[in-house]
Amino acid sequence: MSLEEYGKKRDFSKTSEPKPETKDSGSRIYVIQKHNASHLHYDLRLEFDGVLKSWAIPKEPPTKPGVKRLAVQTEDHPIEYARFEGNIPEGEYGAGTVEIWDAGSFDVVERSDDKYLVDIHGIRLNGRYYLVKFRGSGGDKNWLFFMRTG
Repeated sequence: MSLEEYGKKRDFSKTSEPKPETKDSGSRIYVIQKHNASHLHYDLRLEFDGVLKSWAIPKEPPTKPGVKRLAVQTEDHPIEYARFEGNIPEGEYGAGTVEIWDAGSFDVVERSDDKYLVDIHGIRLNGRYYLVKFRGSGGDKNWLFFMRTG
């Protein structure tokens, strides 16, 4: 996914969300934003290749081993979005309140097209986490997000 899709979904004259600018922040940003839109969910964002790769998690993210969550991949977001908190106006894509639920950094342990293994250094999430793409049904946007045991 690209920042082009992010930009097409938003009218920046109406929303205070940041405009897309691809650039490297110098460190790997991790953030989860609690997004009270049409349905409450949590947006996981990990910095790769100068953008925030993004997944919507319908339930509260796992803070301990044994808890697995669906993570639906969404469009990439600009790096600046990691600091965004506020209200997206009614009628705009993603309308509702966005607040930072957790933030920090992460280290890449392993990365492929269908799996990310990262060490997250946040306040609420801290440890080794997997993002693994579902195979088969559900299209190519469904992933499983969980904390590694042991």
